[in-house]
Amino acid sequence: MAKSLLTRLTAHPAQKRGCALLLTITIALSILAAACAAPTPTPAPPVINPPPTPTPIDWAAAACPAPESGVGGPLRFSFYAFFEPVSYSADPDSDSAGYHTHQGYEADLLDALETMPGPQLSFARAPVAEWPGNWLLSGGPDFDLSGGGITILESRARDADGNHAVRFTNGHIAFRQSLLVRSDDAARLDSHAALTGEVKVGVLSGTTGEARLLEITGLADANGVLTAGTIITTPQGPQTADGSGAYAITAAGATPNLAGRSSLQPPSPDRPQVIFLGDEVGESELLDALRDGDIDAIARGEIGNSDAAAQSGGAFAVTALDPAVEYGGFTVAAAETALLSCLNDKLDYLTGNRSIGYPQWRSDPQIFMRRAQEWTP
Repeated sequence: MAKSLLTRLTAHPAQKRGCALLLTITIALSILAAACAAPTPTPAPPVINPPPTPTPIDWAAAACPAPESGVGGPLRFSFYAFFEPVSYSADPDSDSAGYHTHQGYEADLLDALETMPGPQLSFARAPVAEWPGNWLLSGGPDFDLSGGGITILESRARDADGNHAVRFTNGHIAFRQSLLVRSDDAARLDSHAALTGEVKVGVLSGTTGEARLLEITGLADANGVLTAGTIITTPQGPQTADGSGAYAITAAGATPNLAGRSSLQPPSPDRPQVIFLGDEVGESELLDALRDGDIDAIARGEIGNSDAAAQSGGAFAVTALDPAVEYGGFTVAAAETALLSCLNDKLDYLTGNRSIGYPQWRSDPQIFMRRAQEWTP
């Protein structure tokens, strides 16, 4: 039988010393290898109840808190349906599908808010047909925000009982009052001073167009108190103002005895007649009346009047531009201060702190969308 390697290596005395050295090295290497070998891992205990996956942080809620009403989902936004080109329904027929499609300047502004990278907003939009008091809808149970070309006024932030019901966002659009007249009358009715007793001026009740007209022509003072002797036609019959606060009209509303007013006759021939139209179908009724010769002018904002003039084929012209500037914004419930702050930050960015508004949008309808895509949260 062949000898083992160890027996053969130790057969000669001279070999014994080399073998011993080799054996010592072999044993040392074995010990070192054993020490360097990875230890056998201890089996992990089975997971009986694995921890739940962490819920992602809702940055949208953190940056733009959900309304305190607790209603989930998109923010419910009411918009006035008949203020073209600022805020309007694609179809004025309330029975049509297009009636619920929001269009115009404010519609594009909301689209941009929804598109901004990072924490995002979402709006469920619903049209409203009645103008007076629509700014207070966000203070009720059905809506979180309200819009539609609403001029920011402290008086509009309060309800009929004087309670602080809503807050306005920062202004995102500038308004100036004006007159829309037939082009043939543009030279004759070039200022408010030309509005005498034979001139009929149409207005939409509850607007700054109405309130500003009454103040400029001296039919009311700065607080909306009608001049003594002014006769107001109402469903209850004619009312004659006595110069007291019992007969007042402001952009936030009117005294109850003047609800449903249809006309106003001046106390002297140097002031115009005022005709109230459009409460049910919007300002299109005013435009029809001007075209048909039933009224001589429309007192309202420059934006709406300029748009109507541009679409009239030369039939209408804008005159008597008011130097006073107003700003329009959205409303939220008075308690929604965190939501208001969030909206203000985003609106201020989109409008360049009021340096970008209707004129810029009119010439470049994508301006807000481009700025939204460049937003850095």
